[in-house]
Amino acid sequence: MADITQLKRIFEAALLGAGQPLTLAQLAALFDELDAPTHEEIARALEELRTDCDTRGIELVEVASGFRFQVREDVHAWVSRLWTERQTRYSRALLETLALIAYRQPITRAEIEQIRGVGVASSIVKTLEEREWVRVVGYRDLPGKPALFGTTRAFLDYFNLKSLDQLPPLSEVREIEDLDPQLALGGGDGAIPATLGDDGEALVDVSPDAFTEDANDEARSEDAPSPDETAAANDADVERDDTPEHTA
Repeated sequence: MADITQLKRIFEAALLGAGQPLTLAQLAALFDELDAPTHEEIARALEELRTDCDTRGIELVEVASGFRFQVREDVHAWVSRLWTERQTRYSRALLETLALIAYRQPITRAEIEQIRGVGVASSIVKTLEEREWVRVVGYRDLPGKPALFGTTRAFLDYFNLKSLDQLPPLSEVREIEDLDPQLALGGGDGAIPATLGDDGEALVDVSPDAFTEDANDEARSEDAPSPDETAAANDADVERDDTPEHTA
């Protein structure tokens, strides 16, 4: 039987040194076959390590890509002073586009424009792809083969979500209630079933706070203009002042 105390020390050091989430398989791979702990022992060590952090400024969380240490929210305001860059601020147009992709994926750009009633600037899609929050997951079987967009595993990690089951019901997402009513989800609890892309990567989603925090108001017209008529209004999609993610 493995020494749980030693396992905790090994896992703590590995997670702090890795700089990225580690899966159970990656943690198990730290050991030779002869001294490898069982899955139950690994799970126990991680649970005890999580409990040990209850009174600390960091926490052990499980996200889509595995386990990681990160700064707790209640001390983040102080720790963030270590970083010289200010927090990134996104426009309302970008956040609404992101919300539609998250809740209606897979979805085309034209479908997003139809629901929002305004065009989607190319810079918005480019920004979301550069952040690795969305990606092309396929093509609609229509003339021109329009690209279908979905969210990514990296997006899920960024918002501290392990799976799509943790995506909040759409009724709890603020500031987008005025979007098309067909966004309402069926099934009562609002959970969206997991979808896998061609490479087996889960298409994952987002916390509602991201859709509303620091968003700039964008005027909407009652009649849907063309993308060219609205591109200028949407081009200011990001004020670039990135803050590093506060993972330990």
